[in-house]
Amino acid sequence: MIEVEDVSFSYPDGRQAVRGVSFRVRPGETVGLVGPNGAGKSTLLLLLNGLLGVPGRTGRIRVGGIEVEKSRLSAVRRKVGFLFQDPDDQLFCPTVGEDVAFGPAQLGLSEAEIAERTRRALASVELEGFEDRIPQRLSLGEKKRVCLAGVLACEPEALVFDEPTANFDPRGRREFIRLCRKLPQSKLIASHDLEMILALCGRVLVMDRGELVAEGPAAAILGDEPLMLAHGLEKPHSLLHPHPHGKMPVVEK
Repeated sequence: MIEVEDVSFSYPDGRQAVRGVSFRVRPGETVGLVGPNGAGKSTLLLLLNGLLGVPGRTGRIRVGGIEVEKSRLSAVRRKVGFLFQDPDDQLFCPTVGEDVAFGPAQLGLSEAEIAERTRRALASVELEGFEDRIPQRLSLGEKKRVCLAGVLACEPEALVFDEPTANFDPRGRREFIRLCRKLPQSKLIASHDLEMILALCGRVLVMDRGELVAEGPAAAILGDEPLMLAHGLEKPHSLLHPHPHGKMPVVEK
């Protein structure tokens, strides 16, 4: 679903943020992307649907078999939905219903189809009846779920999340993890919340200084304490205290 081949990216000031990164995300797979601040995670995510533009990038990116290049960005953005870290960067309409409907409206759909997609998307994030609510008066968790509904209303095949649980309280975090687990799309999730990554992701990519330094099964990678410490991370607490009978702990099912 997502194919990244030897991708590098430099900003106009010459700073190289991504260096020769290659990986794939299979259809229906959920993959975590971890690393210290400044590792290049957010830059890499923004490259996946051309939000940073193609200039400055080398290597190849495909989403759903479509090349991420200037002439095909509209088609690419129908394939991959992006959830920003700060929901206020993504919410701009007077009501929740209008915000969720904005994406489908850009696809040239009929009013009936737009209304149906809006209804389904809000139901999928358990915000039925929120159509007339004002986004700025919602809780952080509700705002994030409205943003997710807006992405889902466009019916993408892949979802890209940048720090989706940042600043959540424990209840909001649990609810968001539960909702994400139900989504059938391929997912790439960048986060410092390693317990959330462990709960949702079967595989993990580790970035540092713009490079992909490790990848593999989530429990094996996150449980490798020397690897975690070498790249500015910590072994998740749940992996520090194994079950007394040798079983892995259950993480927020």
